[in-house]
Amino acid sequence: MPKIGMEPLRRKALVDATLRAVGDHGSLTVSMSEIARHAGVSPALAHHYFGSKEQLVIETIRSLLRTLREDAVAALRQAATPRDRISAVIRVNFQAHQFAPETVAAWLAFYTEAQRSEEVRRLLVVYARRLNSNLLSSLKRLCTPQEAAAIADGAAAMIDGLYLRQGLRSAPVSIESSIALTESYVDAQLAAVAGVAAADAGKRAPVIQPR
Repeated sequence: MPKIGMEPLRRKALVDATLRAVGDHGSLTVSMSEIARHAGVSPALAHHYFGSKEQLVIETIRSLLRTLREDAVAALRQAATPRDRISAVIRVNFQAHQFAPETVAAWLAFYTEAQRSEEVRRLLVVYARRLNSNLLSSLKRLCTPQEAAAIADGAAAMIDGLYLRQGLRSAPVSIESSIALTESYVDAQLAAVAGVAAADAGKRAPVIQPR
């Protein structure tokens, strides 16, 4: 019989082992037995807790998303202005434990699996919508809703693209460089919309004729 209080620890150990094993393999071809061995438990116990490797993979993705959400909430609480909140979202997505090679490799494998698994696809859609929402809520305070939506889409695409680029180990981009590139994009877009707004305001200003 399992020891009382051990189930949460063993479930977490299996989730952590799945992330490492999938990251090491670069795919989901890793077996449940191998994951269990990494976690220091028997394959039978792994099946007892999760039922199947697919359910264990689903829980691993959920665990990553929970961590990302918790980190984002904590970072946003520290941000004083809308622009600071945008920077907080960007930094959270490029933090060191999210950028670890095995985590990046695991995410790439999960994106591949999303082409086959509706549940995995749904979870990745949740991540994409949450990222967009976090960016959009602050951008709407700095420009029009239409402009905010366009900038949020572009920033989210940059974050995802730079993250996936990290999977190409022959051409990785550092954490600080990834942050700087995304921040530069957001700054340029906000400056552009501010310039358009100022030009429009100038056109609407009444012309005062000299006496």
